[in-house]
Order: sequence, then structure tokens, then C-alpha cells
Amino acid sequence: MPPRVYATPEQLAAWTHTPAPAGAEQLLARASEDVEAALLTAVYPVDADGAPAEQRVAEALRDAVCAQVEWQLATGDDGTGAMGRWDSVSIGPVSLSGRRPGPPAASGVDLAPRAHRVLRRAGLLPGVIW
Repeated sequence: MPPRVYATPEQLAAWTHTPAPAGAEQLLARASEDVEAALLTAVYPVDADGAPAEQRVAEALRDAVCAQVEWQLATGDDGTGAMGRWDSVSIGPVSLSGRRPGPPAASGVDLAPRAHRVLRRAGLLPGVIW
């Protein structure tokens, strides 16, 4: 089964209010993998293809993926996980500099803060191990 991608370039453009960047499909696929990794133990209904069966879950996954790509673009990450932390990041009036290793994410993936909030609000984080 091919990897699931939870958002389209058009949905990304609507989320960011800017045209989708070149290579948007690949960025969305990588971000979808990041979100799936963060939800490794989440429990929610799926259809026969393994896609979310509830609209609210599908929308949360879409929004989390768009937030993940938005964050990766803002921080200069290409979605490969090769980016160092900070070193100089500007997002609007906020500017971060220096290099901080920071603790590894619990899921092993560096999830964008907005993506994390979307998933938490949807009740998908933390996952439950049965």
C-alpha cells in the first residue's frame, strides 16, 4: 500500500495563504510521514483503506500536515530531518539564533508546534497503547 498523504498542494496553499511551493507533493508526503510517526499509538476509526473514517480526524491530519510543512519551510528544513536547530530563524517579528540540540521528540520526530496543537486539540495526542 502506498504511503498515505493527508493534504494536497491546494490545501497547503489555503493553509499558508501563499501558492504551494515547488516540490509541494514531496514536502506533504514527508510531513504526512512525520504526523503518522507522532500518532503511532493513536486510536481512531479508519476505513477499509486505513484512512480516517471520521471527518474531524481527517481534517486534523490535514491541518497538522499543512502546519508541519509551513514550519519546515519557515525554518529552512526540507523535511529530511537534516536541519540543525535554529542557527538563525526569523518568522515575522520573531527571530531565533544560536544552536540548541534540544531533547529529542518523544515520537522520534521533530513535530511542528502548530501541528502538535492541532493533533492534541483533536484528541489524537497522546496516543493510547492497548
